[in-house]
Amino acid sequence: MYKIMDGKLVSASVKDRIRAEVKELNSNGHQVNLAVIIVGDDPASRVYVNNKKKACEYVGFVSEEYALPVSTSQEELLTLIGELNERRDVNGILCQLPLPPHIDDAAIIAAIAVEKDVDAFSAHNVGKIMIGDYDFVPCTPAGVMKLLSFYDIDVDGKNCVMIGRSNIVGKPMAMLMMHKNGTVTIAHSHTRNLKEITRRADIVVVAVRKVRFLTADMVKEGAVVIDVGMNRDENGKLCGDVDFDSVKEKCSYITPVPGGVGPMTIAMLMQNTLKAFYIQNP
Repeated sequence: MYKIMDGKLVSASVKDRIRAEVKELNSNGHQVNLAVIIVGDDPASRVYVNNKKKACEYVGFVSEEYALPVSTSQEELLTLIGELNERRDVNGILCQLPLPPHIDDAAIIAAIAVEKDVDAFSAHNVGKIMIGDYDFVPCTPAGVMKLLSFYDIDVDGKNCVMIGRSNIVGKPMAMLMMHKNGTVTIAHSHTRNLKEITRRADIVVVAVRKVRFLTADMVKEGAVVIDVGMNRDENGKLCGDVDFDSVKEKCSYITPVPGGVGPMTIAMLMQNTLKAFYIQNP
């Protein structure tokens, strides 16, 4: 019988802990401040930013939003980031991706001060993850690891398959599992015999943005399945990269969509921002 890994439950416990810490900081005259930049009017980006603002309000952070028109130039955006880098009262800077086509994502990520890079997308912070000596972890992989820990799922010695090799999820996810002594395979669009690989996996993490990509015949009995996908099916209903209804019957644990990894991502952003405050205020 499968068990649901409830991201809403786990994220609430994380945010409640942070809220208590922030309340104590506030009583001592300190504030934690997250600056969020959104360029343009992408509906999905607006939903994400609103959810992040709600989380900031809940835990007691100051949340500054910079909503810029789609016509904003790269130079104007870089100038804003430079100003936020210099402000001692701003602890974290998040620039919501994707950016408009005329703006270079990599240049924007590189411009954010490493100690304020709460998304952990910069080459510096990603490099620290590689060697296992990191301050921040990208929020989605961090959320997955928190879920595994909460449900007492030990990665040590397990066959772990990461489907997807993005810089935001796939690659850092694989590194974190290796740091926990998992035996990791990264699968992607050029992988041959994917089904054979996934059927040997004790833990499968899927992040490919394809509706119900992982099917029951790709999963072994008793596997742990983590669905990072967030898609709309043919009826406009939210769904993940996993064919939940068929796959769940073969799992020991599985995350739902929505309500699985999504809430964890935002909770880990709150955790990264609090850590940034402590780094900047030793």
